[in-house]
Amino acid sequence: MIYRFVKMNFKPESKAQFLELFRNSVDRIEAFEGCRMVRLLEQTAQPDTLMTYSIWDSEDHLDRYRRSDFFKQTWTATKALFAHRAEAWSMVDISTESHSTQSYGT
Repeated sequence: MIYRFVKMNFKPESKAQFLELFRNSVDRIEAFEGCRMVRLLEQTAQPDTLMTYSIWDSEDHLDRYRRSDFFKQTWTATKALFAHRAEAWSMVDISTESHSTQSYGT
């Protein structure tokens, strides 16, 4: 399971446009094979800072989505609204017994 976080800072005048784009895209994203869910989060102290949180069956599923024409079109439209470059992280859950903390260098 892959947990994907993408932090985005929007120009104040562009946030509403992104919200519309997200609402029009989220069902299609969640329909991609391997996508379990997508959520949009807003930073409490900085409302122009948003983060998507998604869960994918595997890195391969996420990569297939990121190579899709749909992603390329949506991401191009989204990037045009940024105040700053986005940051992204792909994470795995190491809190369960099925993941050895030893394999992650701790």
